[in-house]
Amino acid sequence: MLNNLNGTSLNLLRTAIIRGDFLITAEVAPPKGSNPSHMVQMAQQLKDRVHAVNITDGSRAVLRMSSLAASVILLQHEIEPICQIACRDRNRIGLQADLMGAYALGIRNILALTGDPVKAGDHVDAKSVFDLESIRLLKLIHKMNSGIDCCDQPLSDGATDLFPGAAVDPQLASWSGLQSRFERKLEAGAQFFQSQLITDFDRLEKFMDQIANGCGKPIMAGIFLLKSAKNAQFINRCVPGVNIPQHIIDRLEQAKDPLQEGVKIAAEQVQIARELCQGIHMMAVKREDLIPQILDLAGVAPVKRPIMSMKT
Repeated sequence: MLNNLNGTSLNLLRTAIIRGDFLITAEVAPPKGSNPSHMVQMAQQLKDRVHAVNITDGSRAVLRMSSLAASVILLQHEIEPICQIACRDRNRIGLQADLMGAYALGIRNILALTGDPVKAGDHVDAKSVFDLESIRLLKLIHKMNSGIDCCDQPLSDGATDLFPGAAVDPQLASWSGLQSRFERKLEAGAQFFQSQLITDFDRLEKFMDQIANGCGKPIMAGIFLLKSAKNAQFINRCVPGVNIPQHIIDRLEQAKDPLQEGVKIAAEQVQIARELCQGIHMMAVKREDLIPQILDLAGVAPVKRPIMSMKT
């Protein structure tokens, strides 16, 4: 097992970004309960195919294991995590405490998120916090990396060296709003961007040409595995800003094996994304085991992994 808890951590994502590699990340949800075995099993199947595995933080405001704890579990299995941190559930004291703890435990990659509204989830009577939002969280991480807290007081027991990223939605209805938030996240210190699931690749191309061009930070296009026409229709109804085209829904509906058709569609989208941006972010809810098949079909080779020293 890697000696992450005594200071050694994985840095595959940051190294790949510095090298200018085509980036591949994937998303895995923490367990709803205390047993992480299924999460670990799914993540292990991605180990040689992605640079890092995102661990969600109460996505859609649905209760699951702490993203910090789940990320540490992945580190213990030699899998590099991107620990998502949402502002919905913690004030700035709690956020700073978790960020210091994450760094001490070997976590390096953080995805700074505002967080989905409580009313979207399974605890509708819970109280939201939203003391900060994603841009202010990025600024906070920058301060902590510089050795000070949000009140400009020194971190007397050591600064962090976290590698922060941010989310972006090229399909946002407001073009000016998209540009403004993207530029503010860049200024706040985002080192990489992962997009929401992309269905309009013309829009992605326009975003890359007119907004992200020359930003110097990698953009990873969100690729989502659609399992059936019913699944696609559900996403259109329930996920704001997403419009899966009717011709995709028709393909899924007419296919003898809708799941395998979904794999083919995702592989085609990976190939399109490779021509437009610097990476892909794979999402295959409850079927993360199919991500290697999608990548193989798209002609994406396994990632280059450094030789890591092992604790004996």
